[in-house]
Amino acid sequence: MTQLPDATAAPLSLDETIPVMIGPDAAGQRLDRALAAAVPDLSRSRLQALIAAGCVREGERTVEDASVKVKPGQRFEIRVPPPVPAEPEPQAIGLDIVYEDSHLIVIDKPAGLVVHPAAGNPDGTLVNALLAHCGAQLSGIGGVARPGIVHRLDKETSGLMVVAKTDAAHKALSAQFADRTLSRTYLALVWGRPSPSAGTIEGAIGRDPRNRQRMALVKAGGKPARTHYRLLRPAGTEASLVACKLDTGRTHQIRVHLASIGHPLIGDPVYGRRPRSAIGTKAAGNETARSFPRQALHAAKLRFRHPADQRELEFTRPLPGDMRHLLVSLAGEDRIPEY
Repeated sequence: MTQLPDATAAPLSLDETIPVMIGPDAAGQRLDRALAAAVPDLSRSRLQALIAAGCVREGERTVEDASVKVKPGQRFEIRVPPPVPAEPEPQAIGLDIVYEDSHLIVIDKPAGLVVHPAAGNPDGTLVNALLAHCGAQLSGIGGVARPGIVHRLDKETSGLMVVAKTDAAHKALSAQFADRTLSRTYLALVWGRPSPSAGTIEGAIGRDPRNRQRMALVKAGGKPARTHYRLLRPAGTEASLVACKLDTGRTHQIRVHLASIGHPLIGDPVYGRRPRSAIGTKAAGNETARSFPRQALHAAKLRFRHPADQRELEFTRPLPGDMRHLLVSLAGEDRIPEY
């Protein structure tokens, strides 16, 4: 370890954990300032980003506030993710292609597939697969890390996505997202029975001030968000199948909005704690529902105007096998009303 005036730290090694011990001269300093002095290879802004991403720990506790004051003798660990390549590499990953022409491609993304490279997911993403399938044809508007990507789905959300092959298509599709003429409908299995059975949830979404790794409804600093929901059918006694349409596309929007009205998605590891009314019920005891490994959310319908000839295109995809099995386990059948 190298002795520093305010802390000690092991030499920087990417993709490794860096231990830091706070010295007496750093007492009362902000965490980000103390760590920046201890690890000169990491800028203060970089450390702030790592703290926000949950990469700094004190023992078993994740530290999420860069401004917290440190004390002598405290020991922290900084996990530095490996750098993401400037240009993603093409990778032969199978794609479920629903539609394709020279302007765009519509795919049915499986749960578990990350959309674009980022820290922790440098490859094996949808972008890597698209580069292998489309070559250099993808629109460059999204930048080298996100070529062709007009919108995204969370890693564990399945369903329909449209990707632009040309810059003109990218601009036109982005405009349809902005003016809300592009329509997206999701199917969700949620805990409880929404009442009223249809409605609109509005509330600005931003980083949860108590946990920067989550999103939340916030009073200041968030982005406006609106979700329309409709109960399609009960799924047993304590769960429901719900259709959701988005007017906006904020991070984790459906997950945050449905949880905010007391009906979180089954299987959601971040927002999906079962409401008290479900505890001890038949649904809560359903092993398939209780152990469902992802948020039960599927982008089932996508409608937009073709950017070249203005044809209205509509695509639908049924529930994937895991969600269909979940619906059957809860409701005894997989019937889905029109949505």
